[in-house]
Amino acid sequence: MTKETKKLAVVTLGCKVNQYDTDSVVTQFLDAGYTVVDFHEVADVYLINTCTVTNLGDRKSRQMIRRAHKKNPDAKVVVMGCLAQTAPEDVETLEGVTLVVGTDGRTGIVEKIEGLTLGDQRSLVGDIFEVSAFEDLPSLDFSGRTRATLKIQDGCDQFCTYCRVPFARGPSRSRSRLSVLEQAEQIVERGYKEIVLTGIHLGLYGADLDPSLTLEQISADVANTKGLLRLRISSVDPHEITDQLINLVATHPVVCRHLHIPLQSGSDAVLRRMKRNYTIAQFRDIVDKLRTQIPEVAITTDIMVGFPGETEEDFLQTMELARQASFSKIHVFQYSRRAGTRAAKFPDQIPPAEKEERSKRLIHAGEALSERFHCSFIGEEVDVLVEQLQENQAIGHTDNYVRVTFTVPSGSDLVGEIVPIQILEATADGALGRFNG
Repeated sequence: MTKETKKLAVVTLGCKVNQYDTDSVVTQFLDAGYTVVDFHEVADVYLINTCTVTNLGDRKSRQMIRRAHKKNPDAKVVVMGCLAQTAPEDVETLEGVTLVVGTDGRTGIVEKIEGLTLGDQRSLVGDIFEVSAFEDLPSLDFSGRTRATLKIQDGCDQFCTYCRVPFARGPSRSRSRLSVLEQAEQIVERGYKEIVLTGIHLGLYGADLDPSLTLEQISADVANTKGLLRLRISSVDPHEITDQLINLVATHPVVCRHLHIPLQSGSDAVLRRMKRNYTIAQFRDIVDKLRTQIPEVAITTDIMVGFPGETEEDFLQTMELARQASFSKIHVFQYSRRAGTRAAKFPDQIPPAEKEERSKRLIHAGEALSERFHCSFIGEEVDVLVEQLQENQAIGHTDNYVRVTFTVPSGSDLVGEIVPIQILEATADGALGRFNG
């Protein structure tokens, strides 16, 4: 009789770095012979990669843990990630939790979980501030996505007053150049056309290496990987965007014309209270340089509303700067009061209703900016990386991250291909085009 294959169900909350960490662990389970099933199915092992950026992230993480145990009380439940790192004792109290891992020490996780029997519980969470080396876990499972995420940096040394991430991720540490390039080659060999470089504080990449490297240097090295068609650089703080990085985005044919630059607030007074290391004048200068050197560049951003002490005037300054910067997309977040952060004790906490009202206004403004950016491509032919195919409708993105939908001939399989598309219409959500292949 053939031995039944063990099943693994997975859910990831939070950012691209969390998704990469999940993929790294899933790779280990696949190598051990497990089959990945939907999280709503009955599985032998449930893996929950948690988030703790907001109170909502905490709540969703706990919900997923409870849901896994309810789905199969006889399953082993592995909890990893940021909530597990910052509150392991709380996670351990949840019924059904077998293994608590955190944000480091994930090598050999399959052997560790299989060494425990039902009813056992073990925590591998240590002091993250004692971790000094990047945990080099290759990830070759990208769950069928057409673009692959490559994590090259972990940790953060900045300690913004609202943020728990440094407590969850520890000090900044970088992946070695050799390891980065080896995995980039493996990703391309597996047929992926686009790589997204990611990290917790990406702009710090390489400062801890010997010899030191910069983000633009490693980006150029990865962009030169034979067979790679696109390299996308994820979130970089404004004061870490150098002239050299701008030049790389402007001139290298593989590097996508897209930068995600967190603004957080358009008020210098709020930025100082947040302990962000730049001014509004510096932010405008970076945007002006990008617009001058790369006319069709997409600049996306994160903005927080309702930070303690944020006045209506502060918020209006944010709205005005968003308009001036012509962001192609704004990710709007309401300030979440996080225990252990300095901002949690600040006076003048903003009432929830006021945060909600400001959030709606900024989201509405952001949608108008997105539509204007997308409409600027009407009549142009653009290159689209096809990511989904539903019957004869294909969906993909341009290098400057415009989501494009178009009709393809029946029976065509273009997923993973980059194809020419004529843009016909556009909305805040993306564009509609015609296949010119």
